[in-house]
Amino acid sequence: MASLLRLSVLCGARGGRALFLQIPVVRPAYVSAFLQDSPTPGCCGTKHIHLSPSRHAGSTAASLHWTGERVLAVGLLGLLPAAYLNPCSAMDYSLAAALTLHSYWGLGQVVTDYVHGDTLPKVARVALVLFSSVTFAGLCYFNYHDVGICKAVAMLWKL
Repeated sequence: MASLLRLSVLCGARGGRALFLQIPVVRPAYVSAFLQDSPTPGCCGTKHIHLSPSRHAGSTAASLHWTGERVLAVGLLGLLPAAYLNPCSAMDYSLAAALTLHSYWGLGQVVTDYVHGDTLPKVARVALVLFSSVTFAGLCYFNYHDVGICKAVAMLWKL
């Protein structure tokens, strides 16, 4: 905001040209009108930002999902050292669940952001669910029939 105020000193009366610039500068009084997509009087060459309403406006589901992602990420920060200090089957299965859920949510955002079309996002979501299910089943199988995640990582570090 301070930079807009400093630029306004160099502007003319109605969003004119700055002293050393060759482009029109928007005055601070017009910033709120600019963001609300209403016409700005006297300013030429400005572009409007179209703010689209959220599909889930007023819903707490998105907020709870975001909070769950943050809780899991912070929980992983504590779970990883705890698994190193106390390797046991409970830690192995906790790591399997937490890492699978963390990767599922992360890859779900990649699918949401980058997969477009009518049927392709649905196919990608089904593939993501299958991939995550196979990952969790594989980690549980590894924990049950082999040394487990914690001891496997410790064995890799000894190499």
